[in-house]
Amino acid sequence: MAMTQSDQFVDEATVSVSAGDGGGGIVSFRREKFAPRGGPNGGDGGKGGDVVFVADRNLATLRDQKYQRDVRAKSGAPGGGNNRTGHGGADAVVRVPVGTVLYELVGGEPVELADLTADKEQVVVARGGQGGQGNARFATATRQAPDFATQGKPGERLKIRLSLKLLADVGLVGLPNAGKSTLLRRISAAKPRVADYPFTTLMPNLGVAEIDHRTFVVADIPGLIEGASEGVGLGDRFLRHIERTRVLVHLLDGAAFLDETRDLLGEYDTIRAELTAYDPGLAERREIVLLNKVDLLADRAPVDALEAILRERGCDVLRGSGATGEGMSEVVGAMARAVDAADEAEAAQ
Repeated sequence: MAMTQSDQFVDEATVSVSAGDGGGGIVSFRREKFAPRGGPNGGDGGKGGDVVFVADRNLATLRDQKYQRDVRAKSGAPGGGNNRTGHGGADAVVRVPVGTVLYELVGGEPVELADLTADKEQVVVARGGQGGQGNARFATATRQAPDFATQGKPGERLKIRLSLKLLADVGLVGLPNAGKSTLLRRISAAKPRVADYPFTTLMPNLGVAEIDHRTFVVADIPGLIEGASEGVGLGDRFLRHIERTRVLVHLLDGAAFLDETRDLLGEYDTIRAELTAYDPGLAERREIVLLNKVDLLADRAPVDALEAILRERGCDVLRGSGATGEGMSEVVGAMARAVDAADEAEAAQ
């Protein structure tokens, strides 16, 4: 399973939805040859169709909703003679990826309607109008020939904002060019774009890692920088994809040891601060720190020193290279154990 970077990946969209109007009731009277005083037999109108959103695990993007911004259900049919009720309008069913959050825009402000986190989970966001009543409904002992009917009710109309938050067990975070995409390519079948310049990854990528017949989903989150929680570098847009991950793998770029102007511990603190500023709960998430690109270093004494500092802070620290594969079995194993521990903690709650 892989979500590749391209202009096909869309994680936000706004659509207008309109449920179907109810069909009108009709005025009708019996006209049989041997019933000269036939009574009213006008039928009710059919109910308008609903607008329903359904989560589909086979989808990975909101691209369809970006380009189809007007969703309309069918209106109900009018009633008929002989007390026939009109056909109900067909529902409009909109399929979206698992992990999609729906908000109604009320006065321009989003109000959460539903969070679709399971395959086939669905929600009715706009209900169709009830059908009108035919004149047969209004016949009484004192009003035997009502000559009126009612119109159907209008369907609900509203504007919906869709926001996709990836569902992944593990999220890869770090500064741009820390080697997240290379790591994902190494441990899964995903093929994200890799290059030697920052911000190569502009959209999240998903891959499935496997160890000892155990699989879990890993998300490569585009590089974060200082101010990401306030939207710098589209950071707030990327950060929301970390919200659902249960384990964070924080990559530190080992190439920084070759540049005296860089402070790798300071870079670690910067990303941690941005995660906390965006959502304090992220600071409590299980974290593995990976000292990456150690294959570039002939002298690994600086790696030893930084690892010792991080361990003193209570960090779970590993080292390796996504490019050469060094240490990757240990990294994948640590990811799996952390995910299992998160599962156990959730089950205990």
